[in-house]
Amino acid sequence: MDYREKYELWQKKAVLDSDLTAELNSVKGNDEEILDRFYCDLEFGTAGLRGVIGAGTNRMNVYTVGRATQGLADYLNSKYSKPSVAIAYDSRIKSEVFAKFAAGVLSANGVKVYIYPELVPTPMLSFAVRHYKTSSGIIITASHNPAEYNGYKCYNPNGYQMTDEEADLTYTYIQKVDYFGGIKSEDFETALAEGRIEYIPQSVNELFLNEVQKQCCNSEDCKKAGLKVIYTPLNGTGNKPVREILSRIGVDDVTVVPEQEMPDGNFPTCPFPNPEIKQAFECALKMTDKIKADILLATDPDCDRVGIAVLQNGEYVLMSGNEVGVMMLNYLLSQKKESGTLSENAVCAKSFVSTNLAAEVARSYGCEIKNLLTGFKYIGEVITELENQGKAEDFVMGFEESYGYLAGTHARDKDAVVASMLICEMASYYKLRGKTLYDVMQELYREYGFYCNILGNYAFKGASGMEKMGKIMENLRENPPKALGGMKVVCISDYKTGIEKNLETLEEKKISLPSSNVIAYETEGKNSVIIRPSGTEPKIKAYVTAVGDSFDSARALAEKLKADADKLTEI
Repeated sequence: MDYREKYELWQKKAVLDSDLTAELNSVKGNDEEILDRFYCDLEFGTAGLRGVIGAGTNRMNVYTVGRATQGLADYLNSKYSKPSVAIAYDSRIKSEVFAKFAAGVLSANGVKVYIYPELVPTPMLSFAVRHYKTSSGIIITASHNPAEYNGYKCYNPNGYQMTDEEADLTYTYIQKVDYFGGIKSEDFETALAEGRIEYIPQSVNELFLNEVQKQCCNSEDCKKAGLKVIYTPLNGTGNKPVREILSRIGVDDVTVVPEQEMPDGNFPTCPFPNPEIKQAFECALKMTDKIKADILLATDPDCDRVGIAVLQNGEYVLMSGNEVGVMMLNYLLSQKKESGTLSENAVCAKSFVSTNLAAEVARSYGCEIKNLLTGFKYIGEVITELENQGKAEDFVMGFEESYGYLAGTHARDKDAVVASMLICEMASYYKLRGKTLYDVMQELYREYGFYCNILGNYAFKGASGMEKMGKIMENLRENPPKALGGMKVVCISDYKTGIEKNLETLEEKKISLPSSNVIAYETEGKNSVIIRPSGTEPKIKAYVTAVGDSFDSARALAEKLKADADKLTEI
């Protein structure tokens, strides 16, 4: 069936949502628009589904959500005698609709459902999976994507996103499901009244917050410091839990950005609700004319990422995800060492595209650092393995440069609730000692080396976008660069083939990580460029690392590397 035939079928059959009918009628006769909606099915992987909300097989709607959920139910029923699933959702457009429709599909297929009665952060879904010991978990979210996106992430019983094997098995079941005749569902309210669906009570929220609070090292300093915070949940899920946890540790002077306080999937004041970018702080920055806060705090819509800006000499300085991760690691290690609670076999973990400055900090405390593929599930696997060995207390924290952090073992995903707490705790601790977080970061640079990390994002939209991305990666493998930033490339690591090749000695080593479509180029002086297609968006990312004898020299070198990375992603 070609895309035009699919379009005609959807015009006849897609009757569950009037928005879909209106959209399908609006693109009638527009071949390019029809092609974009129907040229493929949204692919289900370890990150679940993610796409633009709308009509068609290449869009997020009740049919693509229903099909994925039916496939998930079939997979779970093949594996478990009494399967169960926990469900959560964020503030995005149709998130609650998709969550309740998924719940109705699961319950109609004999799968017990536990669902949050209101929007909650992603880490609380991870917590619920482990609390109820469910077979799987679903959260409806597109994280920090623009407003037109939504997504559907699946978790395994350990509380982290599905592994490649689990996702592949689920996808085989999904592919067998017909969009219109193959989805078995029942009314949400009926299943709720009859007990096949249960609301998750407030007591579970309290248990989550209690576990988060246990990660606090210096609540007394928090109460003494008088830290001033301006906080924005960016119209997402962080508003209640972040404010509650800050209040619990004694950070009471918190002002919330009013126009970004309440849930709103349109994100009217911030089209890109991503704490990685300055735009997310614009409303908070305007408030600093009247409120001189020590820090500005922003969590993304599903509250699994957090960004900060720090008041330094009258100006607010945005700090990167790498910088916050390194400071948090240094703080936790130093406080645990001081209190005598640092395990002799302490372990921290990070994505391999995150700064190697973290490795230098970890080694100075005798802490093992694990470099893992991008995707927090790999950090979740480390925690689970330690827990299974009775060594959960060895885990200090994990982080990714994309503003995701986790301290503690209460969740198996990024947690901006615990990260927000620790950021404010750190800021309070150092404020009492006459330092800002910016000051602390400069001290770490001087002690361990000046690392500059730059991220390049290259978007490829439409039906031809994925094809272009594939050609770029293919070309990089066939025609690798000999130099980057004016420096000779000395090593190439291809994580798809699992081979690391030293270009000077021609020695090859096996990479002990799962296969992934990533290529890393290391130049002289431990500088690097790592290139990978995003797993959740139609874009390629380039992670640039430069090391210098000052931050300015590292920055200048990083810019040269980034310029060459820009050329590598052209086609």
